[in-house]
Amino acid sequence: MKEKNNIKQKLSELEGVSKTLESSTERRNMLNTLAFNYAERFYASMKQEAAYHSFDETVNDLLNIPLNEDGEGAEEAFSFIEEKIIRPGLNSASGRNFGYIPGSSLSIAAIGDYLAAVTNRYASVYSSSPGAVLLETQLVKWMADTVGYPSGSGGYLASGGSIANLTAVVTARDHARLKGEDFIRVVVYLTDQTHHCVDRALNISGLRECIRRYVPMDSAFRMIPGELDRQITEDKENGLIPWLIVASAGSTDSGAVDPLDKIGSIAQSHKLWFHVDAAYGGFFLLTDEGRNRMKGIELSDSVVLDPHKSLFLPYGTGALLVKDIVNLASSHAYNANYMKHAASDTGIYSPADISPELTKHFRAMRMWLPLKIHGVRVFRSALEEKLLLADYLWREFSTMNDIEVSPPPQLSIFLFRWVPEGGDHELLNRRLHDSLLRDGCVFLSTTEVYGKFYFRVAVLSAATHLEEAEIFVQTVKEKMAEIGR
Repeated sequence: MKEKNNIKQKLSELEGVSKTLESSTERRNMLNTLAFNYAERFYASMKQEAAYHSFDETVNDLLNIPLNEDGEGAEEAFSFIEEKIIRPGLNSASGRNFGYIPGSSLSIAAIGDYLAAVTNRYASVYSSSPGAVLLETQLVKWMADTVGYPSGSGGYLASGGSIANLTAVVTARDHARLKGEDFIRVVVYLTDQTHHCVDRALNISGLRECIRRYVPMDSAFRMIPGELDRQITEDKENGLIPWLIVASAGSTDSGAVDPLDKIGSIAQSHKLWFHVDAAYGGFFLLTDEGRNRMKGIELSDSVVLDPHKSLFLPYGTGALLVKDIVNLASSHAYNANYMKHAASDTGIYSPADISPELTKHFRAMRMWLPLKIHGVRVFRSALEEKLLLADYLWREFSTMNDIEVSPPPQLSIFLFRWVPEGGDHELLNRRLHDSLLRDGCVFLSTTEVYGKFYFRVAVLSAATHLEEAEIFVQTVKEKMAEIGR
């Protein structure tokens, strides 16, 4: 009896401490107010805030700040977040962020994430949270309809394009019934513009030894279908195993869209799995121009789209669609005694049944809520605006002295470089980039194409409008003039 009372006493003491995790209404209101006020300051300063904040090695002092036993005040913590954690580096939410594939900070998506975290539903299994699973299933169906896939297709919301592409490669591997002994004869067809995550996906999925054919491209960095067909035929004649074609619908480097209709026909005639990486460009399908550019995407067997790119959602939101969901399910089947209750005969696939994840964030909320409240038309208009802005900027740079531009943007990315007569172009362009970083008003990323340094202009932030585009052009002109002097 005494031992029991001691245990109960100890439990009471522990409960008194641990219950502080279950905050009171008063404390929640205080924390919500601090978070809301910070968010409002962030949104209010977006137009004035630099697109890039330079930093030095002192930022690494963060590693030496301890997590104390007794915690600290909430106001101090929020102030620390604002000044020390968020501020250094790239401000991806800025409308003057023209580098990489810009992110956005939609307030309604943030609210969706907040609700998902508060309710913390287990979004992987239908029997645990049918609402969360059905919401994701509805979004997948909407994306499949947008791509042009038939009934019987399916997919899931991933953390991004890398995991989605990996899942596609594994599904294609299993569909072809490839064995380890085959891998040295298996051939994958791609281009120099294919995202590096596809290479990594091949390595992770056991296909490091496969043959990778880099199909020649035209002057706009697009795969040449005739060269693809010729290479497949030659590989068959040489006793190899042509297996997978990976095409881009908006490559990361140049924004190139491969001729998907012709590639799809070639894939069908040779019976190869046809995968399209549309992580960047996929949601331009909502526009007439984008659908025209990506004609033939419906011929693919699988496609990756990233809502955190061309749907302006927070990072950590990708998607994989597969034309025949049975292929996806068979590659990710599992059997666990403790999960037998999770089986469902409703015909609804749980995300855990068709993806590598068993535990997953309730990602659907951050995507569904913005679409539900704003409607698809608003997103379509924003994407049409970005297409037109990219064309506008390309024309501006095309008319500037000493500027060399890539072919016109196929979606919302193009390249340019500064090539003044008699100058060291490599050195001058790197000096221009350094100057832009120090200034921070606009942010540009860089790439190398055929051994030459280029600036990448990626127009995809929800906050990028004509005003930001004109500031961008003027800033580049001013920096070139300063360096020229």
